[in-house]
Amino acid sequence: MTNTEPHERLALAFRHVQFEDLGIIEPLLRERGYRVQYVDLGIEAIDIEGVDDADLLIVLGGPIGVNDTDGYPLLHASKEAVAHRLRSGKPLLGICLGAQLIAEGLGAEVRPTGAVEIGYMPLDLTVAGLDSPLRPLDGLPVLHWHGDAFTIPAGASHLASTPEFPNQAFSTDTVLALQFHLEADHRTIGRWLIGHAHELHHNGIDPRIIREDARAYGPKLESAARAAITSWLDIVERSTPAA
Repeated sequence: MTNTEPHERLALAFRHVQFEDLGIIEPLLRERGYRVQYVDLGIEAIDIEGVDDADLLIVLGGPIGVNDTDGYPLLHASKEAVAHRLRSGKPLLGICLGAQLIAEGLGAEVRPTGAVEIGYMPLDLTVAGLDSPLRPLDGLPVLHWHGDAFTIPAGASHLASTPEFPNQAFSTDTVLALQFHLEADHRTIGRWLIGHAHELHHNGIDPRIIREDARAYGPKLESAARAAITSWLDIVERSTPAA
């Protein structure tokens, strides 16, 4: 008897800290028939064969930088895995640290800025961004939580900016890199505020403001984020059909 059941896609996510998970993206992936699997970096080793087998690789954020390899040697394996994935041409989504690892893997510069951008602030899309899956996000406050910045890799499309961090997103045929946290779930923002309490205090940022902004902007942002990620998945799934 011939098996006619559809192929179950695998979404593999590299996670650096527990509370920076797939957030609102995870239910969307499950709705589209993906099986979601996390690799908790610093605890679990990266299996390159698993990276190859994944239909989608997502590299999430974390409070370390791409240049912190002396203190966090796990970054060596992350960089190798991202470079391997880039060579494969298979779909790859990077968020914050993940986007920075992709930028470095494509030959761009990633460096500390000496400043931070933390909280909900509007995103401005470039001309290319307005013609991209990110279009629903134009002008919307999104969650920023970064201090490092990347340049746009050669050959990539520059999609979004803010006044302080002009390089907020870029894409290639099967890659989407986001400096900001499109995945963050406004309903669980309290985990972020607790997990990053020291950083907030050090930078004089009131967690109450972020909490209130999450309530105010979260529902509309979630709808726009789902639309953006859905549009991107539609594109990359057409270019890389399931086996």
